[in-house]
Amino acid sequence: KALELFGDMKTHGAVPNLFIYNAAITACEKSRRWKQGLKLLREMQSRGLEPDVVTYSAAISACEK
Repeated sequence: KALELFGDMKTHGAVPNLFIYNAAITACEKSRRWKQGLKLLREMQSRGLEPDVVTYSAAISACEK
């Protein structure tokens, strides 16, 4: 559901911030969608957002599952 809302948000022109990306990457971790989580990590960096400890922790956890 979180990833669906994230997609809807972007479709309607809202610009996700660090906290929104973290929630989406965490959702990828929980749903074992590591490729999408890494894609979101790259996307947020390309938008000029600096990943934090939460971001990296979720991305690493997603890859290990």
